[in-house]
Amino acid sequence: MSDSNTTDFTNPSTFILLGIPGLEGAHVWISIPFCAMYVTAILGNFTILFIVKTELSLHGPMYYFLCMLAVTDLVLSTSILPKMLSIFWFNSREINFSACLTQLYLIHCFIVMESGILVAMAFDRYVAICDPLRHSTTLTNPVVAKIGLAALLRGGMLVLPYVLLARQWPYCRTNIIPHTHCEHMAVVKLACADIRVSSYYGLSVAILVISMDVLFIAVSYIQILRAIFSLPTKDARLKTFGTCISHLCIILVFYISALFSSLTYRFGQNVALHFHVLVANVYFLVPSMLNPIIYGVRTKQIRDRLLRLLLNGTLRGKEKQ
Repeated sequence: MSDSNTTDFTNPSTFILLGIPGLEGAHVWISIPFCAMYVTAILGNFTILFIVKTELSLHGPMYYFLCMLAVTDLVLSTSILPKMLSIFWFNSREINFSACLTQLYLIHCFIVMESGILVAMAFDRYVAICDPLRHSTTLTNPVVAKIGLAALLRGGMLVLPYVLLARQWPYCRTNIIPHTHCEHMAVVKLACADIRVSSYYGLSVAILVISMDVLFIAVSYIQILRAIFSLPTKDARLKTFGTCISHLCIILVFYISALFSSLTYRFGQNVALHFHVLVANVYFLVPSMLNPIIYGVRTKQIRDRLLRLLLNGTLRGKEKQ
C-alpha cells in the first residue's frame, strides 16, 4: 500500500475501488455473467420503452409506470456496471471523489424511486380491479405524471442527506473502498469521525421506505384478492388475477433481493467480504434484468407486439435476399 493511501487528508481527490476483494484473479471470469446481465437489462428495458412508445394501445397508466420502471432500471444498472467492468477488464480502480458521491446518490435515489413505482403500479392494479369504472378518470395522464414526479422527488430528497453528510466528513484513514462501487456505508466507514448520524439516517430511510411501501402494496393486494374471490366464475378469477402476476413477480424479485442484501450486509459479520460484494451487485442487476423479461413473457400485449416486430424484421431480411 502506498503512503498516499494512509496519510491524513480531509478532502480526498480520488477513491480506489478494489472490485471484489479476494477474487481479483477471477475478475475477468466474474465479469462475463455480470456483462451478460447488463446487456440483457439494456436490451430488455429499451425494448419495453420502444414497444410502449410505438404501440398506441399500450398508452395507458399500467404501461407508463412500466416505462418509469424501465428507465429506473437503466439508470441503476448503468450507474454501476460500466465502472465495475472497467475495474475487471482494465484495472481502472480510481474514481474521483465527486464522481463517487454522484454514483452513491444515483444508486440510492433510484432504488427508493423504484420502490415508489412498484407502489404506484399496485395502486393502478387496485383501481383497475376494484373500481374499474373510475380507472380512466382516476389515473389520467397528468395524475400518472405527478405520481412519477413524486416518486423521483421522494428518492432525491431522502437520499440527498447521504451525500451532504458524506461530503462533510474528514477522511484520514484510507481512500480504498473494498467494493465495486461507491456504496453508502462503504464510503462513510472510511471517515475518521463519528458517523452514527449517517448510519442511523441510512438505516431509518431503508426501514421507513420499505415498511411503508410494502404495507401499501400489501393493503392494495388484500383488497384486490377480495375483489377477485368475489367474482362469480373460476375463469373470471384466473383471468383477473393473471393481470397482476407480472407485477407480483417483480415485487418479489425486488424486495426479496433487497431484504437478502440488507440482512447479509448488516448481520453477516462472519460472511466473507467477497460474498457481501457479490450479493450487493446481484441485488442491483437481477431486478433490472428480470423486470422486462417478466413483463415481456407475462403481458400478452407486449409479447404480441414483440413477436410482430421480430416477424416483420425476419420478413424484411428475406425480401432483401
